[in-house]
Amino acid sequence: MCGRFNLYSNIDILLDQFELINGDLFEILPRFNIAPSQDVLAVIEGEDGRRGGYLRWGLIPSWANDPKIGYKMINARAETIHEKPSFKRLLTRRRCLVIADGFYEWKKDENKKQPFHIFLKDKQPFAFAGLWDRWIQAGEIIQTCTIITTEANELMADIHDRMPVILTKESERQWLDRKIQDEDQLKSLLVPYDSTAMDAYPISEFVNSPRNEGIEILNSL
Repeated sequence: MCGRFNLYSNIDILLDQFELINGDLFEILPRFNIAPSQDVLAVIEGEDGRRGGYLRWGLIPSWANDPKIGYKMINARAETIHEKPSFKRLLTRRRCLVIADGFYEWKKDENKKQPFHIFLKDKQPFAFAGLWDRWIQAGEIIQTCTIITTEANELMADIHDRMPVILTKESERQWLDRKIQDEDQLKSLLVPYDSTAMDAYPISEFVNSPRNEGIEILNSL
């Protein structure tokens, strides 16, 4: 699964890399311990180009009666995404990128769980494949998202059996292209990222609490 990540790149880098046209409309502050139920930076394809903005992490389907369902839907499995009622219609209608610099995963080691920081070797920000939805009830509007996961690549397999889907630049383009609605084509993008382009190292348990923040989370053991 993917249950925690970070985003701390300079806003100018993010605007350029993800070709956002509305960077003057929102603020990006460094965050080192982003957790479910918090707002995350997401990108969608608008009528006039790519737009960035914030979505709450934890998908609330538009048809849900209780918004608390979002706490259970922070991830969607790539293998069954076309089957689940909560995700099937979004696959062809409401796809997004969720932007990150790195993410965290916990390796089970006997009686403890060792947290790891995982990132790209070139230390550039990247995009998770995501889905989003809009929940409206009694005048309240909540826009939420989920991060798609897949089987682990060689690097991640030593830490956990799942990993978030990290898109390549070409995959980002296709994932955001609203004209593409073929499920098989879209699912073909949801594969493990090249393990040789990634790196990981153990960090302290300071990251375990979502209340903890700061660059010191990235310190290696």
